[in-house]
This record gives sequence, C-alpha cells and structure tokens, in this order.
Amino acid sequence: MVIKLSAQDFLEKGKTIPMIDVRTPAEFEQGHIPGAVNIPIFTNEERAQVGTKYKRSSKDAAVLLGLELVGPKLSVFVKRAKKIAVNGEVLIHCWRGGMRSGSMAWLFETAGLKPSLLVGGYKAYRHYIRESFSWPTNLVVIGGYTGSGKTEVLHKLSDLGEQVLDLEGIANHKGSAFGALGQDDQPTTEHFENLLGQAWLEFDHSKPIWTEDESHAVGSVWINDPLFAQMRKAPLLAIIVPKSERIKRLVKEYACFDIDLLKQMCKKIEKRLGGLKVKKAFDSLELGDYATVADITLDYYDKAYGHGLDTRTTQEVYRIEIEKDEPEQNARYLIEYLQKLK
Repeated sequence: MVIKLSAQDFLEKGKTIPMIDVRTPAEFEQGHIPGAVNIPIFTNEERAQVGTKYKRSSKDAAVLLGLELVGPKLSVFVKRAKKIAVNGEVLIHCWRGGMRSGSMAWLFETAGLKPSLLVGGYKAYRHYIRESFSWPTNLVVIGGYTGSGKTEVLHKLSDLGEQVLDLEGIANHKGSAFGALGQDDQPTTEHFENLLGQAWLEFDHSKPIWTEDESHAVGSVWINDPLFAQMRKAPLLAIIVPKSERIKRLVKEYACFDIDLLKQMCKKIEKRLGGLKVKKAFDSLELGDYATVADITLDYYDKAYGHGLDTRTTQEVYRIEIEKDEPEQNARYLIEYLQKLK
C-alpha cells in the first residue's frame, strides 16, 4: 500500500529515508528538495516529446508514447531505488504528485519496495517552505560597514552554539561587486530558497537566529519577500569597526586574487566611484598597493551603507562601536549585548 504524506511529514521522514525526485534533470537542476536523489522517469527531451504529443494529439496518445519511452528503463529504476533504499523504504515525488510519481510508486511497490508519496508533489513542498518564512521567529540581524568581519562573526557565533542563517554562505556570494571572487557557482534563486528552507525548518524559533544584513539580492539570487520582511523588522546590531581595521581585512581577503580580476570588479562600480578614482585604483593595483584600493572602494560602500542605516524606519537599529576586528571576541560581545536588550 502506497502511503501519502504531507510536505511536513515527507521532509521529516526524508531525514532518514531516501527521497526520490522523478522529475526531469532540468527540473531537478532548477531546484529540488535538498538531499533528494534524481531518478527521472523522462529525460528532458522525452518529456518535451510527450508534452508535444499531448497538445497536438490527445492525452491517450501521450500516455502511450510515455509507456514506450519508459518501458525499457523500468528495471534500471528499480535497481537504482533498491541500491539506496533503507529497509526497502523510499519517498517519491514529482511536480504535482500526479502520474509520474504515482507510476513510479506502483512500479516500486510491485518490485517489493515500500513507497510513500508527497501529496501535491514538489509544488506543495515549495508552498510549505515559503509559508514557513512567515512563521513567528526571533531573528537578529548583524549589520556593519564593508570589511567589518560580519561573516566571520556569524561563523564564530555558530561555533559558540548560536543558531545562524548564513545567507552569503548558502548563496556562494559575499554580497558586493567583489562578492563572487573565490566562490563556487551560485545556485538558482529557487534552489537558494530551498537551501534556506532546509536550515530555517531546523531552527528553534523561540531562540535567537542570527543572520547578516543583506539587500534583497545576494549576487544573482534573491531573498524571498517573507524572509526579507522578517529581516527588515528584526533588531539590527550594526558593528562599527574603524576604517583602518576594515582596510586590513579587505587586503587580507582580496590581495590574493589576480590583478585583472580585481580591475574587472572595480569597473563594475565605476559609475559610482568616478573615473578618476577607478584610475587611481588601477594604478595602485599595478603598484601592489592594495590598501589604497580598499580605501577607495570603501568610500563608496560606506556612503551607501551609512545612508541605508540612517533611512531605516521599520527596524530597531543599535550602533555598536568596536575597536578591533576580532571575530570571536566580537561574537561574544554581541551575545552579551543582545541579552542586555531583553
């Protein structure tokens, strides 16, 4: 008997039982439940063929074509599923919880496995995680000027046992014009949201959840509206670190990159910096004077971030003066500071 599960129950069982996504490789690549294994019933091309047959002929003709395409692969599907099944159990889903997942569940049950289906499919899962970002929560946002070491402070908070939502880590981007340097390829916005959801659902929302102040876009991905709204109404602890300390950090983080790459990044903000400052930055790069380059770019970033802080109207903003860029010590200080606010 095939068991049918809600998105919440499906994800809970998916912690110990393999989740099989039977959608096409293209659908899977666009976004999938983290941890799911793709065993596609159709290739990308086959699904297009079936869709075309459905539109130009009939549903019955499309089903027959589908059977012809899938028939030779049935034993392969079963072998792959049995290879990953835990105690013979598998969780299956397609896009809407319709014919593709239902057919695969029938096949696996016939082959002696114990399949469970996600009611409403991947679409229901997406609705569930998007809805979860509106749950009452206890978010705390860490802000501060570029080079303040906010990301490293977040990592130290995690080391100290605090709950952390690392937006930049999940996005594979540091959130600035230079943010893609040294990073892996970014996920799609859809899968970025899925990865955020994976972390979000594991949090104890009665306790603080720390995250970093970001704009709606982190590189090429987009923070969804419900989560961004939570960030905008959460208290913001802005760590104010001296510019000299921030320049040291930026030199340490970026001086290892090729000069031509750094020039390309400077070019991205040329309109905001001005041609003369970009020329000075280029000349400084040629001389190996990375501190001057950092100083020039901070002029732009500091003005932009300072204006953002001054114009916030829906958020508690606490400016915290910090003398040194010492991430662990600063993380401990933020924990103490938050406790005093309560």
